[in-house]
Amino acid sequence: MILLEAIAWLLALAWLWKAVTATLGLPKIPNLLEARYDLAPEGNPSIAVIVPARNEATALPASLASLLEQDYDNLKIFAVDDRSTDTTGAIMDELAEMHPGKLKVIHLEQLPEGWLGKPHAMALAARSAIAIECPDYLLFTDADVLFEPQAIRRSLVQAVATRADHFVTFPTPIIKTGGEGALLGYLGVMGMWATRPWKASDPKAVRDSIGIGAFNLLRTEAYEKLGGFESLRMEILEDLTLARRVKLAGLRQNVAVAPGMVSLHWAAGALGVVKVMTKNLFAVFRFCLPLVLAATVGLATLCLGPVVLLFFPQTRLAAMIALASVAVLYKLSSRHSKISPWYCLLFPAGAALFFYSLLRSVLVTLRQGGVTWRGTFYSLKELRKNITPLR
Repeated sequence: MILLEAIAWLLALAWLWKAVTATLGLPKIPNLLEARYDLAPEGNPSIAVIVPARNEATALPASLASLLEQDYDNLKIFAVDDRSTDTTGAIMDELAEMHPGKLKVIHLEQLPEGWLGKPHAMALAARSAIAIECPDYLLFTDADVLFEPQAIRRSLVQAVATRADHFVTFPTPIIKTGGEGALLGYLGVMGMWATRPWKASDPKAVRDSIGIGAFNLLRTEAYEKLGGFESLRMEILEDLTLARRVKLAGLRQNVAVAPGMVSLHWAAGALGVVKVMTKNLFAVFRFCLPLVLAATVGLATLCLGPVVLLFFPQTRLAAMIALASVAVLYKLSSRHSKISPWYCLLFPAGAALFFYSLLRSVLVTLRQGGVTWRGTFYSLKELRKNITPLR
């Protein structure tokens, strides 16, 4: 019982420390909705927005329309039809005819050997944008992301002011079901264990790097210095790996929040989110099974331990402190995610869904012998062989 009490207090102190550091750190992240960002970026820099899409006919029209409605004029959009079998390409062409000076479409029919589809599409579009427009900045985003009209302008204001080489505006998840809220709320809180977003701008905090596929803004010079997406040819987690390389290269990274300004709907329902994560959760652990097992044990103890210990009189106080700290983190996270802090009541359910997602990712990948992404199968042997060196 003494050992159990010791574990309970260690968990309580761990969660309490995380809540305290987040309480002090998160307010340091700038909020782009503040009035001071309602101006034009210094120097009126040019920007090319790159939107890769494969079979995104449902979400694409609204996403491209939101980009075309941006209130920043020095902007060109490069939309990439990556071997789509639906009407994605036709939708792009129709919009390009309506906006000939603002939207350029690139159609891809084949995927070269040794490439994942998304990095290839983004690398090709970036080369085209640099050759045609010579933009000061490149913004990489996804075909299901929605932008408020001032999103790019306000982001550029902060990126230019801070001289950021890499800048991320946190997207706001669109929650349509309780299951989505439970899982995404859990991920938002646990993300603060993986990296401290308020430390992203600290060049000494190398582990605290932030990369989000919905909004990855880079100075073109920095993008080329890193070797572009040509250096990430077989990287499933291209956004996270790119961000890590930015910090390791000594480049400036900055982040900002802007609730509701950049938003996306991950997937329909909790199981839809689970399906989305199936292809990439094993990749988070570099396809290393021992690392997955160790992480699962550690996370289960951290997340479910306080819930179990709540039922023992000797450990109840420590468990209550841990769970109260969890609730504080949900409240803090909700300020930029807009996910209700009441989802803290479903914290154990969110944890269970995450463990199921991780287990499913590992088992499906091992059973298939690889990953199917954007209609192409990549063997596990090939993915492991081509894991991108961080340095």
